Amino acid sequence: MKPSNTLILGIGNTLLSDEGVGVHALNLLQSSHPDLNDLTYIDGGTLSFTLAAYIEDCDQLIVFDAAELKAPPGTVKTMAGEHMDAFLGGARRSPHEVGLLDLFDIARLTGSLPENRALIGIQPQSIEWGMSPTPMVAKSLPVAVEQAVALLAQWGRTEALAVASGFEAAGNTGKTGLMDQRQG
Repeated sequence: MKPSNTLILGIGNTLLSDEGVGVHALNLLQSSHPDLNDLTYIDGGTLSFTLAAYIEDCDQLIVFDAAELKAPPGTVKTMAGEHMDAFLGGARRSPHEVGLLDLFDIARLTGSLPENRALIGIQPQSIEWGMSPTPMVAKSLPVAVEQAVALLAQWGRTEALAVASGFEAAGNTGKTGLMDQRQG
């Protein structure tokens, strides 16, 4: 059995404070969990169709992005599988979701949409000019990263099991399609 090809995609414009939170979460996951092997990390910026090939080639996909969750700033919500699809197909909630939905449609048309896929959305506070997230959103980054690790463990990534076990002990199992964590 070949190891799964897992893509971690961070989306956002890092020049617009919280709008770049997806890229910041991607970087934190990569730096704080170097023991997670065989992951492909891509800074997707503000998306482009060039990412379609990466999505078509992966077996598992985790996307970090700022998302309008109608929740307090810094709220983190993980939507997996059909929950992710429903969220993306609903009302426009992020400047990137139209592009992400288009990329998923391409993968569907080619029969290569990953079964294991999730969006980890973080409620922004500000999308004004700024090189770093606002304090409330910055505090949510470790929560988003741990939700990603929990998903990897749930999807059978054995190296993530030890890391995720501490996260699950805190009550965040990731067994459902939705995980919600508010910062405060």
